Order: sequence, then structure tokens, then C-alpha cells
Amino acid sequence: MKMKIALATATLMLLPSLGMAMGCNYDKQAMSCAAGSVYDADSKSCVATTT
Repeated sequence: MKMKIALATATLMLLPSLGMAMGCNYDKQAMSCAAGSVYDADSKSCVATTT
């Protein structure tokens, strides 16, 4: 029983550090724009399309 508790405690302590080691990917999220607009990388926003 003590071994199970020790393993569970070690696992719960290591999980957050493993998640942090993977890093954040906030800058790699896909941008979706409303219909009739496209993403402009220069201004980093959606702009209306002109046809």
C-alpha cells in the first residue's frame, strides 16, 4: 500500500514539470477569420477581401 502511495505521489509531482518541458505553443495556433476576410500576417489581424 505504501508503494502505491509513493508512486502516485511521484507521478503527480512529475506531471506538471513534464508539461512545462514541452513548452507553450501559443504562437503556433491557427488563425481563423470570418467569411469574407483573410488573415494578414503583417498586421496580424483579419482584413476584408476585395474582389
